[in-house]
This record gives sequence, structure tokens and C-alpha cells, in this order.
Amino acid sequence: MNITRISRRSALTASAIAVAVSALVPVSAMAAEAPAAPAAASAAAKDATPSELLASTPWKTTGAVDQDGNRVALDNPAVSNFVGWAYFDADGTYTMYNLDDSPKMNGDWTVTPDGSERWINAKDANGNVLFERTVPIVQLDKNVFTYRVFPNADDRTVYYDIVHTKTNHAEPGTDGSGPGANGAQGGNGEYHFNNGNAR
Repeated sequence: MNITRISRRSALTASAIAVAVSALVPVSAMAAEAPAAPAAASAAAKDATPSELLASTPWKTTGAVDQDGNRVALDNPAVSNFVGWAYFDADGTYTMYNLDDSPKMNGDWTVTPDGSERWINAKDANGNVLFERTVPIVQLDKNVFTYRVFPNADDRTVYYDIVHTKTNHAEPGTDGSGPGANGAQGGNGEYHFNNGNAR
């Protein structure tokens, strides 16, 4: 049997390396086997579907822009019918009011899963459908909801983007307990937040 002499320093160094390697391997293996569910769950909690975004807050019409990027007054007949307060409920129903809180219309709504279009119908007091409308969505996030309307369905070169921003305006005729009723809107200042109680 051949015995090779090694220095005490070499033996200690080799032992230290072996201990370090053995300590790292279980940690690495555990990290690789750790479930990714908590990270995915927290990411899912942050990501809302387009429908959830639309139903998350009351909306107030705060602007309109034409196809050339020019601001259009909200009392302009081309856009005035789209102005008001909007309350989209998670159950797929909605109610809209004029800015003086008078009733405007109510019915059903949906948003495509990719957030590209919103469909609504309007119903009379008996639940009969008066009309249906599908509009392209230009922007939909937690602070802004903008859709596009075409005065002439056959001419896609002329349009108006109707801009809504989240508001703390309580739905008229309710106890004021809906989303945003107490002004808890959050946000980071990168959007125009309107105080719904100031007209």
C-alpha cells in the first residue's frame, strides 16, 4: 500500500472544499425543486383580466380626441352622447349616468379576453334590448379606459377616442359602497385622477 504524505495545510484545504461543495449541493437541489406556485400566484394576483380592470372602478368621461389627435369638447354633438359616469359590475351588467347624475342607460357588457373590444347592449325598463354596440378599446388599465367610435361605420378614417378615467364618484342612487366610493384609488400620479364629486 502506497501512502502519500500530504501537508496538513493541503488536507485542511481539501476538507474545506469538500464541506463547502457538500453544503452547496443540497441547497442548489432544494432551490431547483422549490415550487414556483407562490411566485406565479403573486404574479396572477397582480395581473387582472380586461373585464376585471373595467369592473374595478367607476369611470368618468374626461376627454375626447379626434383621428388627428385634436381635443374635442365633451359637449360637441359628435361625442356628447358618450359622456357620463359608467359603472361596470363584475356580473356583466352596467349602469351609466349623465354628468348631472340623471340616468342614461343600463344593460349588459363584455370585453374580449384580449381586451381589444367592448360590447354593450342597452335595455329598456322591461329588459328589452334597445341597441347593441361593439367598440374597439384603445387603452384599458387601472386608471384609463378609452374606446373608439366611428360616426360612419363605413368610414374608418374618421373617429373619436372617448377617454374615461377612474373616479371616486359613488353611483347615483346607491349607498355609495361601490368601488372607489371612499376615494381609495391608489395610483402613482401617472394619470389624471378626477375627483368625481367635483364637476
